[in-house]
Amino acid sequence: MTVYKLCFYVPEDHAEAVKTAVFEAGAGRIGNYDRCSFQVRGQGQFRPLEGSHPHLGEHDKVETVDEFRVEMICTDDHLKAALSALRLAHPYEEPAIDLWRLEDLPG
Repeated sequence: MTVYKLCFYVPEDHAEAVKTAVFEAGAGRIGNYDRCSFQVRGQGQFRPLEGSHPHLGEHDKVETVDEFRVEMICTDDHLKAALSALRLAHPYEEPAIDLWRLEDLPG
């Protein structure tokens, strides 16, 4: 089984809803635990361009927003559902998502 680290950035006021959707899709499981994640507060920045439909901000103006960077584990058998749930629950038109394939650790 292939394991991935899924990382995404979400506005503070939507963090719990997005995490819940991704957890319910099967991400965030480690051994006999579920809903496992790590989050850290930070500030995101973006500028909506013409043709965008921003959740926050105005076209051609830089917007900053308090966000959480959320990380969790996801196995390949849940990855497609987790990414779909993340995109559906996330308020942004284009959420920032990072995905890393993890190697098995000896031991």
